[in-house]
Amino acid sequence: MQQLIRFAALALAALFASPSIAASLPEGQSKADYLAWLAKDPGARAEVLSFKSYLGAAGVDEVVPTWQLVRTASMWRECSGPRFEVAPMTEWTHIAGTLKFVKEHVEPVIGAVEAVSGFRDEALNHCSGGAKESAHRHFFALDLMPLGDISRPGLMRSICKIHDLRGEEDHIGLGFYTGTRFHVDSKGFRRWGADGKGATSPCNTGIFA
Repeated sequence: MQQLIRFAALALAALFASPSIAASLPEGQSKADYLAWLAKDPGARAEVLSFKSYLGAAGVDEVVPTWQLVRTASMWRECSGPRFEVAPMTEWTHIAGTLKFVKEHVEPVIGAVEAVSGFRDEALNHCSGGAKESAHRHFFALDLMPLGDISRPGLMRSICKIHDLRGEEDHIGLGFYTGTRFHVDSKGFRRWGADGKGATSPCNTGIFA
């Protein structure tokens, strides 16, 4: 019954999703683009099916749609990188841990989320400004945006509270970007603000703006 209620809540949040999300996404990474990518590449189709099967076995296939998990970086076009890519199989356990945290602690508080960036290969990560040891490199990380109508200050307060309560125990990294885009990974406990520095994390400063 609890699972049924959760799915109903997520569906309701998606129904009333903020239009600002679509406007903030780069061209070329929509679901239609994903389907076109699959249609052209039988190898990619096989990899996605294997990945989805793994997520199902791990109990995290319903957290966000699988197609969103293969989005790479928002700057894929500028960097001449892939718009979609399935991470190496050896990295799948990493994202399973992150998705478990999102499922159990993030979505129950802020509602459904959309994944806008996941695995990045070394070249794309470097070109897009990611840290050399970015958690995206080994598929620990997701950049997310809430589907529901939540303000930036409200998002920060909610996610920081979650991180205060569960972040250290679950080895969670948390970062905030512009608007309501935020980063979650399961690589290790840390937090940072829009400039990439821990000192500016709203969770540390208490400034939610």
